[in-house]
Amino acid sequence: MKKIIMLILIILGQQTFAKEKQLIIAPKVDKRVELLSIVFRLAGNEEYNSTRFKFYTDKVESHFKPYKHHETLEFAKELREKKSISYDAVVNMAIILDDSLNPIIDFKTSVPERWSKDDAIKFVAFLKKFSKEAKCEEFFRENEELFKEVSNRFTPVYKTLDLNWFQSFYGNKADDNFNIIISLGCGDQNYGTSYLRPNAEKEVFAIMGTWRVDESGIPVYGKDEYLPTIVHEFDHTFVNQLLAKYNGSFEESGKEIYKAVEYEMSRQQAYGNWQIMFNEALVRASVIKYFIDHGANETEIQIMLNKESNNGFVWIRGLVDELKKYDNQRNIYPTLESYIPVLSTAYKAFAEEIGQFDAQRPKVESISEFANNDTNVDPQLHTITINFDRPLAGKGFSVNFGSKGKLAFPKLSNISYTNDNKSVVMEVQLMPDKEYEFVLTGKNFKTEQGIGLKTYEVNFKTQ
Repeated sequence: MKKIIMLILIILGQQTFAKEKQLIIAPKVDKRVELLSIVFRLAGNEEYNSTRFKFYTDKVESHFKPYKHHETLEFAKELREKKSISYDAVVNMAIILDDSLNPIIDFKTSVPERWSKDDAIKFVAFLKKFSKEAKCEEFFRENEELFKEVSNRFTPVYKTLDLNWFQSFYGNKADDNFNIIISLGCGDQNYGTSYLRPNAEKEVFAIMGTWRVDESGIPVYGKDEYLPTIVHEFDHTFVNQLLAKYNGSFEESGKEIYKAVEYEMSRQQAYGNWQIMFNEALVRASVIKYFIDHGANETEIQIMLNKESNNGFVWIRGLVDELKKYDNQRNIYPTLESYIPVLSTAYKAFAEEIGQFDAQRPKVESISEFANNDTNVDPQLHTITINFDRPLAGKGFSVNFGSKGKLAFPKLSNISYTNDNKSVVMEVQLMPDKEYEFVLTGKNFKTEQGIGLKTYEVNFKTQ
């Protein structure tokens, strides 16, 4: 009898485990995501034109070459150029379509971010036509074995994911359905996205790009490369809904911190407001806590902390410390939500410290030869002089590409300090009728006390 009872308990435990595992659907290649990636690749979107998985992208180019002027692609180009349908906006559309490319949600009441109702309806109609005329199902059938091989190669990463940690750490269950999608067409981009079904169930997706292959040209998915991103995306499902309930508690400190790190947030990472920044900060701190709880050594943790600090989350160490304090007092704070008042108080201290730090940072005061964002700069100009609000150490320079990349970077030479180290003169060669952009950072532009320059972006256009 004892053996029978034990057997029943084991079976029940296995069933419970199986139910828990269904919180995250096993990874797979998704034909909807591939189709949208192909459409916007052919439409010219740079982020969907990676060739890192050349074996596959060559197949795409070969199969779809006869359809490069299809009206669907022309409309996709228009969406990219006029409506900024790119990056996550593409996959946001993919996941809300069923296998027949019909919308799962009602476009009359809801559309993916950056899509208008009219554009969404029109695009889906075009997409169905393209799918049929470009023989997309035939392409997918031809690559079924490749898709299976890719899924098998990703599965070991998925199996290392501790599903129980999320509910244990946050102290509550998530009602969301989690999905991991392996994308062959997203290149080195990863996306986290979600939508609400008509029955109010939330579908959450971690869409993982493919950027490394082995000697045979088939993808390799390393745990160290992919696991942190999966943890990051699924942390969002807990963090976003939690902070949305308590925005008022963080608004004052959030706005103050965002003001100090706005360039790093908005220009370098497209986090356009303090709320997005707060979500990202708590998610990134939670990722670090996940790896602390799973045996990462001190060197590994310091690398993660330094990386996030360099991304502009300069309070990340304090935030991780708060998560440790919370987790050490679970008898008092059973859920992270119950710890929100303490976290709000901590953020006020973070904001004060960052505000004081920001006041000490040297800043660009002016450019001698023209005003920043000037669109009428003389192309015969030979120097650009940057003036700071206080003397710098005069021991180095840090001038980087901006968001417009290498093509917008001017030809600079012979950079030197002047005006008692309150100015930097850069010799420059410019071309007529061209947009230029570069960024000054605090990596080497520092005061004698070692305080780095507040990041400053220079934009101008020549006559």
